[in-house]
Amino acid sequence: MSTLPITFEDVVAAHERLRGVAHRTPVLTSRTANERTGAQLFFKCENLQRMGAFKFRGAYNAIAQFTPQQKAGGVITFSSGNHAQAIALSARLLGVKAVIVMPHDAPAVKVEATRGYGGEVVFYDRYTEDREALGKRLAAERGLTLIPPYDHAHVMAGQGTAAKELFEETGELDLLLTPLGGGGLLSGCATAAHALSPACTVIGVEPEAGNDGQRSLRTGEIVHIDTPKTLADGAQTQHLGNLTFAVIRERVSEIVTVSDAELVDTMKFFASRMKLVVEPTGCLAAAAVLHGKVDVRGKRVGVLISGGNVDLLRFAELVQAAG
Repeated sequence: MSTLPITFEDVVAAHERLRGVAHRTPVLTSRTANERTGAQLFFKCENLQRMGAFKFRGAYNAIAQFTPQQKAGGVITFSSGNHAQAIALSARLLGVKAVIVMPHDAPAVKVEATRGYGGEVVFYDRYTEDREALGKRLAAERGLTLIPPYDHAHVMAGQGTAAKELFEETGELDLLLTPLGGGGLLSGCATAAHALSPACTVIGVEPEAGNDGQRSLRTGEIVHIDTPKTLADGAQTQHLGNLTFAVIRERVSEIVTVSDAELVDTMKFFASRMKLVVEPTGCLAAAAVLHGKVDVRGKRVGVLISGGNVDLLRFAELVQAAG
């Protein structure tokens, strides 16, 4: 009997709740990427998911399991953008009021989309204020149910459905790489990999400026850091969650890091070679593969592209500056 916070059965149940609601996103390949790495790469394109990121999966799975009383009270979360949009859209689809605590410097495109989905946005300063404390206080004051961005079993199980779909399409893989912020996607995908491709090595990828996950896995305990300054705004987390770390510690083999310059280079690769718009955070796993952070030669490799919500002007500036 597993003592971990989620099981593969939870991922399967989440997939059923999402059937006909979430997109079954495509798995794309690139001959250029394969030649560059010497591997057979399979890109799971969650940048083409509803609201532009994998976060929709976990948000919808969580709110769909609310009691009638919770649905009447509403939902609250804190997020730099993608989970914010995911909660706002999922809440609208399920007829639930949503309040979102967002950093004042969150990408404008993500703030606008969150409001467009009907979410009420409350701003905070990510460098001086504690978003978790603010979220809990507002939840208590307004009678809202808090759904954190990653450290929640229903969120984790929902995110794992992305890997479930990937394995169903590709069969077993040698390696699976996913972006890492707070660990919801990585823990969910590692759970799916353990069941569907037991020999698959699961690797998380985070920005160099915020390698708390890498340090946590190496030391065996959760490491807390200051908010990292990186282009990967979706991975500007200060620590892993208790629930996500429990899974990562047991199911993830390694965590590697990539630089912001490598993220921009990968954004450029996706745009020029695969005609995909991918945000910096969404490029984490691919950047590790394309820049040799993991030995993938001769292997079948799954790569999670986690999101595509980036301001187009900012996207153009970054790619142009990369030369």
